[in-house]
This record gives sequence, C-alpha cells and structure tokens, in this order.
Amino acid sequence: MKIDGTRRQDRATELVLSYYAAFNRGDWEGMLAMLSEDVVHDLNQGAREVGREAFAAFLGRMNASYREQLRDIVVLVTQDGLRAAAEYVVHGEYLHTDEGLPPADGQTYALPGGAFFDIRDDRIARVTNYYNLQDWIRQVRRDNP
Repeated sequence: MKIDGTRRQDRATELVLSYYAAFNRGDWEGMLAMLSEDVVHDLNQGAREVGREAFAAFLGRMNASYREQLRDIVVLVTQDGLRAAAEYVVHGEYLHTDEGLPPADGQTYALPGGAFFDIRDDRIARVTNYYNLQDWIRQVRRDNP
C-alpha cells in the first residue's frame, strides 16, 4: 500500500511540476491538456471560473498583459495524491494595462505566490491561486518611490 501511495504522490508532484514547466514555456495548450474539462479556477482575490474554456480565456487575458516566469517552485502533495500545494516566486513584466489596475509600461516585479490543487484521474481539477495583490500594485506603481 505504501508503494502505491508513493506512486500517487509522485504522479501528482510530476503533474504540478509539468503544469508549471508548461507555464514557463508559454505552452498554453500543454497546460490546458493537464486540466479536467470541468476544472475549477479560483482567481486570486477574484471570481471562481469553471471549465477548460474559461481557463483558456483567462490564459489569453494574462498573456496579453503579463510576461511571467515562476522560479523556486516547491510542491507538496498529500499521500493519496489527491491534493497538492505549490509555492513559488513570480518574476514578471507588466506589458499592457489590466482592467482596474495601475497603468502598464513594462514594469518588472518579483512576487511570492502559491496555489492549491485538487487532482482527479491524473488531471488538475481545481487551481486556487494566491499572491499579495497590494504588494504587486506597490511594485508596479510608478508614483511610488
């Protein structure tokens, strides 16, 4: 039983790391392939979106405004491989003004972030993202010293 649990943990860890590797490559199709059709996406300080199509639209919005790389990724997985958490540092560039946020003109930022995952049938069924929005705004505001 321990070996089977270890395999499930390893598969879940590999799934989350592959998801972030695809993100860092800008491989949106690769990311989407790792999601369940009914994936639940909890946006940081925002609404819940459901479905792979909604996630694809989110990636399109993000790609239009930001260029990001995740570094120092650490993944923790439950023994049964059904839940995971990741911590990382987002290194990014703010390219195009996102609605309701400060104006963009290529500002760079480095921001700790994290995510929680539900995993079902070797696919990501939920992604809940977190980062400190106020810290990000402080970093991209041009009127801050």
